[in-house]
Amino acid sequence: MININILPSTSLSLNMHSQPKLTTPSLDFHQIRAVYDDKTIRVYQAYSNEIADSALAHGTFVSPPFKMERMTWIKPSFLWMMYRSGWGFKDTGQSRILAIDITRQGFEWALAHSCMSHADPKMNKEEWEHLKNSAPVRIQWDPDRNLLLQPLPYRAIQIGLSKAAVGLYVHQWIQKISDITSLAHEIHQEISHHHFENATMLLPKERPYPQDDSR
Repeated sequence: MININILPSTSLSLNMHSQPKLTTPSLDFHQIRAVYDDKTIRVYQAYSNEIADSALAHGTFVSPPFKMERMTWIKPSFLWMMYRSGWGFKDTGQSRILAIDITRQGFEWALAHSCMSHADPKMNKEEWEHLKNSAPVRIQWDPDRNLLLQPLPYRAIQIGLSKAAVGLYVHQWIQKISDITSLAHEIHQEISHHHFENATMLLPKERPYPQDDSR
């Protein structure tokens, strides 16, 4: 199980001729920020043209070309996805940015059936192997990113789906897949011209995701 503390949104003070000035709390927190409504939450993945075209045509991932046997990582943070994929320019395997709306029920299932991606120092090898083998979902916390893809003092969640979780994701949780590669490129273009206010206005409107206090 994971414990999540929600932190107030980071504020960006921007103008047309300066880099973003960040005003952030000094403490390091874990938080989930996402685009969501009553029924779905949006996550992001980056893929090759082949996998992206197939997913868009079928409304979900189909094997082949998608590989069901591999762990697949979903990310609610748009800017962390941009950091990971280099705005879709990093390599051909990440050239297409997909926004995937999945059920909140599925998202909650993933959190409830997860373990951290690294062993607790208090665990011995046998305990860690048992936990890792019994949990179909991995959780990893990495520094979230600002417009310039610089690390922020709080962490965004990355969720790795494997085994049964991949099948649930592909066959039950996914409600809609959208290609947002052009949006990523447009925001990147605005940033490259130091139009930070324009870039900020184009960003997905992410907000703290409510969590069950009992988790």
